[in-house]
Amino acid sequence: MNRRRFLRRMAAGAGMAAWPWVKAGASASRPNIVFFFVDDQRNDTLGCAGHPIVRTPNVDRLAAQGVRFENTFVTTSICAASRASVFTGLTERTHGYTFGTPPIRKEDVATSYPVLLREAGYRTGFIGKFGVNVDGSLDDMFDVHKVLNRNPYFKEQPDGSKRHVSEIAGDAAAAFLQSQPDDKPFCLSVSFNAVHAEDGDKRPGIGHYPWPRAVDGLYEDVAIPPPQLSDPKYFETLPDFLKESMNRERYFWRWDTPEKYETNMRAYFRMITGVDGVIGRVLETLGTEGMAENTVVIYAADNGYYMGDRNFAGKWSHFEQSLRVPLIIYDPRLPATRPGRVAKPMALNIDVPATVLDMAGLEVPAKYQGRSLMPILRDEIPPDWRTDFFCEHHMDHKLIPKWEGVRAERYVYARYYEQQPPYEFLHDLEKDRTQLENFAEVPEYAGILEKMRARCAAFKELYPARVR
Repeated sequence: MNRRRFLRRMAAGAGMAAWPWVKAGASASRPNIVFFFVDDQRNDTLGCAGHPIVRTPNVDRLAAQGVRFENTFVTTSICAASRASVFTGLTERTHGYTFGTPPIRKEDVATSYPVLLREAGYRTGFIGKFGVNVDGSLDDMFDVHKVLNRNPYFKEQPDGSKRHVSEIAGDAAAAFLQSQPDDKPFCLSVSFNAVHAEDGDKRPGIGHYPWPRAVDGLYEDVAIPPPQLSDPKYFETLPDFLKESMNRERYFWRWDTPEKYETNMRAYFRMITGVDGVIGRVLETLGTEGMAENTVVIYAADNGYYMGDRNFAGKWSHFEQSLRVPLIIYDPRLPATRPGRVAKPMALNIDVPATVLDMAGLEVPAKYQGRSLMPILRDEIPPDWRTDFFCEHHMDHKLIPKWEGVRAERYVYARYYEQQPPYEFLHDLEKDRTQLENFAEVPEYAGILEKMRARCAAFKELYPARVR
């Protein structure tokens, strides 16, 4: 071990084992933070979440030693608005950013988690899909940044070979860690383009879902079952404006025949496993550089994904497949009394920046609309923890209907407000977990409908509106 690695290990906790067998309580100093952010992955597509096919051993290991948040949601299910929410701690309604809008405001950039960490002495890094525009420069947010985009996923290298952008992100992440000075903590955000489809290439398999070559052939001999909600009844009950939406249009790009579905699902799963392999490489670098004992690792995704359920593709709408995402947090400083815990309380994407700042010992800005998850990580659920949340989608696109609503523990309310008249959904998850039925016009639910309408209105009063 070289001197630098030895000093890092001593500072974090002499004698502690390197990742992934590090014991909790290793250091009381300000932690390093690595934040892995995946595109287009819903909550159930991980081995640790019980998926019967997809292999994610490195993320599973994080879950086995940390906390997996079983009920995590995004407040807006599209990458631009969701990523803006993760940076700013604000809902789309308040930060006002999505595709086609002006950049995120300077005052919201100024209170984003990377800026506040940097001001507090952290070295900040960003690698991968940035996915938003900001009023200002990335140099104001990050000491090191390397933006990587897809289209194409395989980038030509100086020697003429081609390398997958997920693996290039791994290269850059390892370089960031290996260049880290000994005298300050760091926060590194690794934001993958995967597992987003290559929308401009609709060839099934490697064309539409390009996977790294390291996972060639994986899942080829595995039977791919049809979507759980593949029965046409889930589609036929929908109003015409959803039947004719982009959710349906993109279904024909990737899932509309059994052969196309199976080919694309195998490719999609390969992409997930490819990301997991890159994560494993970064975690290994943390260990070899002597950083693992004092590094918090977060894994999350920007929105859910239909994958053929309801005869839909994409995200954007209010159903569970669109809103639910994975969230795993491994904090080696916490007591290891319950490793592998599955947390039940609701967590949101807007909680991530508050949690990161809290971990670093910084004050969470009063303007933030999320909450730190540190109490949940300590297995101390506050009595006032949320039992519902506001969700919305305001992108101006003719094939993506705009809506706003509330997702509570039992009931889900959504109001598609540009329809004439506005169209309302009310789901009872206790009676109908698959959200097949709409109870909005059922007389017995009139009282519940009024309460959910009022709750939605209350959230709109609570969250300042700056949608542009």
